[in-house]
Amino acid sequence: KIFQAVVSCVGGDGTIYIIPKLFETALNKLMAEIQNTFKGLGLLIPYCWKKGEACVVRGSDTLWYRAKIVEVSGSTLQVQYIDRGYIESIPQCHLYPTTFYTGVPPFCIPCQLYKTLPIGNFWQQDAVDYLQELLKNEEVEIHVKELPDNPWGKLSISLYFGGISLSSFMAYQKYCVAEDCQDIQKLGVFEGDLLPSYLLQPLPVPGETFPVTVTHLVSPKEVYICLDSSTKHSATERAANCDSEGLSKALKWCNKIVKTLPHLTNFKKELPCLAEYVDGLWYRAKLLSVTQLVPVQILVQFVDYGTYLVAPTSRLRHIPCHLLKYPVQAVRVLLAGFRPSSNDKNVERIPYSPEWSLKALWTMVDCVEGKRLSASILTVSPEVTISLYGDDKNLVHLKLIEMGLAELDQ
Repeated sequence: KIFQAVVSCVGGDGTIYIIPKLFETALNKLMAEIQNTFKGLGLLIPYCWKKGEACVVRGSDTLWYRAKIVEVSGSTLQVQYIDRGYIESIPQCHLYPTTFYTGVPPFCIPCQLYKTLPIGNFWQQDAVDYLQELLKNEEVEIHVKELPDNPWGKLSISLYFGGISLSSFMAYQKYCVAEDCQDIQKLGVFEGDLLPSYLLQPLPVPGETFPVTVTHLVSPKEVYICLDSSTKHSATERAANCDSEGLSKALKWCNKIVKTLPHLTNFKKELPCLAEYVDGLWYRAKLLSVTQLVPVQILVQFVDYGTYLVAPTSRLRHIPCHLLKYPVQAVRVLLAGFRPSSNDKNVERIPYSPEWSLKALWTMVDCVEGKRLSASILTVSPEVTISLYGDDKNLVHLKLIEMGLAELDQ
């Protein structure tokens, strides 16, 4: 059985507590009922608590949760939240004994990694802390391997985050030994003469109009577009949407584990990598050239946006193999129907494309930035050429022609 779940917590012994996504509606309904039933403070009169006794606990967020007594120690009790898994020490005044809702099974499931042996035969504290930091409140994919011998035992599972096996990843980090490490190469470092490459984005058929966003402008005529994921109609667009969502999740996980990925030592042109952008996040990129030798500075292009960055080697890392299965999201295109104006007298020009003025570039930015655009492919060879329309269904370059910054090119 395979299902999606949210990790609620990781226990001190490495037990992973999960809440299946299918349970979320029922859990939210139960939580609402508990809040309506219990109001105010906990039990303020003396009470003789017993280990294993059912109760409700007022959490730090002031909500009431189902729990059970794990240990009694004076005025403080150790309780386990049975629908979340985690254990806390709570003053008695925040608890209330109850038999309400004891007939409803716990919504979280205790799990252990299938055929995975921690170093030293138990999960060390640093490994538990790492698991907690990596997994808590994150959505993961669960593959059930073995059922427990008794109803309160641990479910044996394989857990996948962003396409990576948790057992394989923890073995890669030397926290454990996993019997099945077949997908450890997904974290792999590319070696030898094999030069990996990204897949290209499939495009709609010429003549078909489709929604796009412009992610980067090189000049008024040369831009990078992405198929708009908010309104997918054709099979090509729906496939692109699936790829975009899967890529976003995989990149989110990669940002969590990026410090475990090795720095680049190979600087071949077009080599895929992960690069850190100015926002502090890591994105898919490819190497273009070495711009400086001391210290080394590399020109990279972010393949899902089209933007460029000169970065030191400290901001470049090897890319996990599974990130290569997603096609590049940004497509370089040329806009048809116009050319630079021979009468554009603006002195400030684009340094790398001096036939265009900077005013023409900024005018085009205003025409496309944050706008709902649509496109139609005219040719795919030798360059992908499109007609680009604004939200008013007019060609976006008409504004430049009106201002004398461009002229029609039939």
